[in-house]
Amino acid sequence: MISEEEKQTEHPDFWENPKNATKVLTEIKTKKAWTNAFDELSISFDDLSLVFELYSIEESTEEELQSQIAETTRKVEELEFKNMLRNESDRFDAVLNINSGAGGVESQDWAEMLMRMYIRYAEAHNYNVTISNVLDGEGAGIKSATIQIEGEFAYGFLKSENGVHRLVRVSPFNAQGKRMTSFASVFVTPLIDDSIEVVIEQSRLSWDTFRSGGAGGQNVNKVESGVRLRYQYKDPYTGEEEEILIENTETRDQPKNKEKALRLLRSQLYDKELKHRMEEQMKLEAGKKKIEWGAQIRSYVFDDRRVKDHRTNYQTSDVNAVMNGEIDDFIKAYLMEYGGK
Repeated sequence: MISEEEKQTEHPDFWENPKNATKVLTEIKTKKAWTNAFDELSISFDDLSLVFELYSIEESTEEELQSQIAETTRKVEELEFKNMLRNESDRFDAVLNINSGAGGVESQDWAEMLMRMYIRYAEAHNYNVTISNVLDGEGAGIKSATIQIEGEFAYGFLKSENGVHRLVRVSPFNAQGKRMTSFASVFVTPLIDDSIEVVIEQSRLSWDTFRSGGAGGQNVNKVESGVRLRYQYKDPYTGEEEEILIENTETRDQPKNKEKALRLLRSQLYDKELKHRMEEQMKLEAGKKKIEWGAQIRSYVFDDRRVKDHRTNYQTSDVNAVMNGEIDDFIKAYLMEYGGK
């Protein structure tokens, strides 16, 4: 019961274990979001019943009845959509790593366009955006970027963006005006909080420092505030090894940059465990569609005025709106098909 859990928070020694206290408060908040949504839907159903009774005795108009039907239907759809965000990780903030593919300046420009698209999306939803690191391209665009998007269910929504994004357009960087195809990858991980336990083996961890400059920091040649974290990761299930490399130039405070880099590492390790669980679940549920994390997920064809998601087949001709961050319909289509699986 929520009321019983709320009584725990009033206990004098509740905050003696901050990690557990944070976990309890998060669970209460999550449960109340569900119960509040259900209460609102129940009230809307009661209102609909009342309006229908009044309409049946000609004391309410058909317009009022249709309006209440539409409102109740909207609340049902909102609750159904919310049900697609019930995984533990969905409530977390999100980290987006954007990398340009082969193709030089054209792909670098495409990577920067994607970064702008996600920043505009975040701003429209009142999410906080922090650019942790940017590696500028040669001539234009970016080679890579790491951005944090903080807000309710940020990861739950943006996990749909994980994969390869394909651009087809007449390139402004091609002297012959040829139509070109370029790629950029988006890697989305949940930015976990202290309520999630993740083991980091210190013996596998090493640090470098450097002078940050450019988009990721402005104090060039003054102090080595930029940090580069290297972690020799060994997959506990397969035994395969890889180096995880994280750079952070967010602030001029080296300790703060180290703290942020460690949080990003914890998030990546947690994400690897999530993907392992997903793969195991898919083996058990062979009849369900497989979600390919690294596959090409969406094509943006500027000349044909078309953006199409290859997983859901949802598409739109409003390319400008999409590039300005209006990707909610793509996210909703993805979650309604895959979110509950």
